[in-house]
Amino acid sequence: MGFFFLSAFSGKTALAQVDVPYSRLLRAADEPHNWLTYSGAYHGHRHSPLAQISTANVASLKAAWVYQAREAAGKLECTPLVIDGVIYITERPNIVTALDGGTGRALWTYRRPLPADVAGCCGPVNRGLAVLGDTLFLATYDCHLVALDANSGRERWDIVVADYKTGHSITGAPLAVKDKIVVGISGGEYGIRGFLDAYDAATGARAWRFWTVPGPGEPGHETWGGPTDSWKTGGAPTWVTGTFDPKLNLLYWGTGNPGPDLNGDDRPGDNLYSCSMLALDPDTGKLRWHYQHTPHDLHDRASNQIPVLVDAEFRGRPRQLLVQANRNAFYYVLDRVTGEFLLAAPFAKQNWTLGLDVRGRPTPNPATAPSAAGAHVLPGMGGATNWQSPAFNPATQLLAVLTVENNGETFYKAATPHRPGALFLGGDFRNPPGNEPTSAVKAIEITTGKIRWEFPLNTASMSGLLSTAGGLILGGSREGWFYALDAATGEPRWRFNCGGAIMAAPISFAVDGRQHIAICAASTVFVFSP
Repeated sequence: MGFFFLSAFSGKTALAQVDVPYSRLLRAADEPHNWLTYSGAYHGHRHSPLAQISTANVASLKAAWVYQAREAAGKLECTPLVIDGVIYITERPNIVTALDGGTGRALWTYRRPLPADVAGCCGPVNRGLAVLGDTLFLATYDCHLVALDANSGRERWDIVVADYKTGHSITGAPLAVKDKIVVGISGGEYGIRGFLDAYDAATGARAWRFWTVPGPGEPGHETWGGPTDSWKTGGAPTWVTGTFDPKLNLLYWGTGNPGPDLNGDDRPGDNLYSCSMLALDPDTGKLRWHYQHTPHDLHDRASNQIPVLVDAEFRGRPRQLLVQANRNAFYYVLDRVTGEFLLAAPFAKQNWTLGLDVRGRPTPNPATAPSAAGAHVLPGMGGATNWQSPAFNPATQLLAVLTVENNGETFYKAATPHRPGALFLGGDFRNPPGNEPTSAVKAIEITTGKIRWEFPLNTASMSGLLSTAGGLILGGSREGWFYALDAATGEPRWRFNCGGAIMAAPISFAVDGRQHIAICAASTVFVFSP
């Protein structure tokens, strides 16, 4: 049972009643004043067609309003939704707040208690919401899916997705597709058996579940060898929001590391469908194709990075492409109709593979296998990029990616018995003394993988990016800098220090015809306008 709070001032503003049917989600890119899904639209571009804020005037940006989260000590990683002048944010651990987009005034707040014994990899974060009709959908850290009246914040239904006591958690935003709400799961470091779920938006009844670690008799089960039932603790979580192609009727979702992360002794084989890109039928959950980036992963090379859907000419003919900058330091181009491998190119330093064959299959470097003595591995545990969102600019045909660069970390292997709800890493990793990771925004040509430009940052950061029709790429740093770059050249055009680490992705929206940019920094939401 959740708690509900209605601002005493909420009655003073006349706001339109929320109504976002599936037909509006299909045309989300045609509503630049709104931000209707986690990535802005189903194709995952994170590109705003708004151009009032441009390279010519971005230097005049100033804070229009600021909202302080109720849990002041908590970091915000959410991407807000914006629906007809109202911003909807998630605060940690399980809080939803509606804000007036013009003033930042809180309209209503929903708060759901979090049990004290929830274990999770990286803290009780929440990255956002989905909307369908007049209902908002919140996936909670303790594995509930909650439907809320978007106009009042009142709870409509609450269902359990998984048992958090076994190491499951949810940190990602759901995705509304047709009449269903698709929800991923976290917990790969706890030896869960991963899955992707879809629920009926009206009732909360589960429509389908796709197990990302195949069980006995299912295709791919043979890739989990060994004397034990390693598939039962195989990981392959689905913790970052995917994308959707309505014309092909395909849902694209990345999967995480196998379990245990660093010790593959008891799971010989490729370990499908870990570290993979999946294409699923959204009506049934049936697998249409898969592509595995890192077979038999030993370095936590989760492939959960957001797949970006682009139509472009590739090697002389038009193709429907899926592009992804992967945690394993390679940029991939796939045919999104068939899953055919088309291209891979490194975008950061790596030593875990000796090379990729014509199908994109890597040859592991045996010197980098975790051991009791330790192995030097590039990239480090966090990967060359992680869950932070890329941004695609259709004018430049460049994919902007926030990358991490370091001199490698030391990976150790150890025996780790599985205990439900406990970490199941199969080893450990350490950052050598003096190794200070940094970040850079890199712009990658989508059909060649070549890096056109890069903008360095002083510290390892995890902010997502935003592209705009005003010729900008916007992002943030761990030091608290919110910055704007020229999308064509990477040259810095503006920056503002928000006073706390930025771990979220910016969005753009408009209120009364005026463009705004929003970003979450530490426990604060900042909204900027010229």
